Amino acid sequence: MSSLKILLVDDHDLVRAGLRSLLEGLTDVEVIAEASDGHEALRLMSELDPDVALVDITMPSLNGLEVTFRASKDHPRTRVLILSMHADEEHVRQALVVGAAGYLLKNANKSELELAVRAVARGDTWLSPAVSKQVVNAYTRRSEVTPGPFELLTPRQRETLQLIAEGHSTKEIAQLLGLSVKTVETHRAQLMDRVGVRDVQGLVRYAIRVGLVGA
Repeated sequence: MSSLKILLVDDHDLVRAGLRSLLEGLTDVEVIAEASDGHEALRLMSELDPDVALVDITMPSLNGLEVTFRASKDHPRTRVLILSMHADEEHVRQALVVGAAGYLLKNANKSELELAVRAVARGDTWLSPAVSKQVVNAYTRRSEVTPGPFELLTPRQRETLQLIAEGHSTKEIAQLLGLSVKTVETHRAQLMDRVGVRDVQGLVRYAIRVGLVGA
């Protein structure tokens, strides 16, 4: 039986080291690579075709939700297990909307980590027990749920929104995304219109509320 190939994606070295140590103690599980940001994670998925990617939900530049969304389109064989410290309904809902195969809280123990990895690898969905109730509540009143960024915005708009919320200037965003300043300004205006806010502060609050960036 071949080993499960795991990709670790987290912007904190110590978190990745801890996860690697735990996973390497499991039978038939191999950590084949680590990524410290979302762009690197997508590149490694393309190169290495891992069975499971453990992806932190809160990362700079390209967050775990966006990584999951793009992976579900471009690397569907890789099952994404979201890692998060957030147990609230909105973060869980957004993760499922973008195609996550599981949602594991960072305070989980080694036993739950193993159960989660093996469950998503065989095609099942895994939710930490602490968040399962949130999901049930969300679906029982789904008519009241406000559409989030993955229903409202394009991938480029979401990436621009995250960079705005992280405090980058218009010029910096243009350089990071390879766009003109005018194009970034257009994206910003469209974002404000789409999410119903009037200023950059409103965009930042929205990005935090829907889980694109940490508070």
